[in-house]
Amino acid sequence: MLRIVTDGAADMPPAWKEEYDIQVLPIRIQFGEKTYVQGVDIDIPSFYRIVEETGIIPKTSQPSPHQFVEFYERIAQAGDTILSMHVTQKLSGTFDSACKAAKMLAGKFRILPFDSASGSTALGMMCREARIMDRSGANVERILERMEEIRSNVQIIFAMDTLRFARMSGRVKAIQSALASVLRLKPIAALQDGMLYMVDKVRTRRASLEKLLTLLKERMGEQRLNIAIVHANDLETAKSIFAQAQERFNIETIVLTDLAISLAVHFGPGTIGVIAYPAEG
Repeated sequence: MLRIVTDGAADMPPAWKEEYDIQVLPIRIQFGEKTYVQGVDIDIPSFYRIVEETGIIPKTSQPSPHQFVEFYERIAQAGDTILSMHVTQKLSGTFDSACKAAKMLAGKFRILPFDSASGSTALGMMCREARIMDRSGANVERILERMEEIRSNVQIIFAMDTLRFARMSGRVKAIQSALASVLRLKPIAALQDGMLYMVDKVRTRRASLEKLLTLLKERMGEQRLNIAIVHANDLETAKSIFAQAQERFNIETIVLTDLAISLAVHFGPGTIGVIAYPAEG
């Protein structure tokens, strides 16, 4: 049996986990001395409430190899194949932990760690598509080929309302973020080759949201796309972008979901993201 595993940096509609049998190893969120497990003892509304109350931007900790071993043994049976797809290894050590755990369990399971070179809904959509292919009879080698196609062609772009979180977490270069903050600019960031870059900065929130869609159109054109809209505590804006995307793009599937806590700690509230890759065929 094929088990599909991912981590807490994968965004997806809550129903997908059960519908597509996706196993998620959560990331730990640390506020000072107190540690929470994403999706277990802290949810997204609670996360934003604690940030507002404490003024603390929490740290995240990746799962250890030992935690991966325990997780794999809990969700799989001897002889199973485990496709373990994770957030870009250039921004997290999660993939490395999965690789180490795979070696430790080599005699029990066939574990195939896969670096998505991405995160957010790109990773969630990879998991969904892998399960759909599995149920249609595709073998794991063909599934991996498709995952590589998605990885090579996915576009991930974020309009951030503030750089405070990104600057403190170190996810955007300090000089760039300091300059944008001083000028009170709204940054546009993109994940490229597994790394986060500031690709533009504009003066207003409205302009940043328009730039988000313009950049995606420039990069993807008229291709038929699978698209996701993600948001960090700004559902109304996300709904507006969702509606605009439906009008402006050639869409195979489109979803709207929350930005995971493990990503929101770096991007900050108000972030809106668009993720897209070409539909197969």
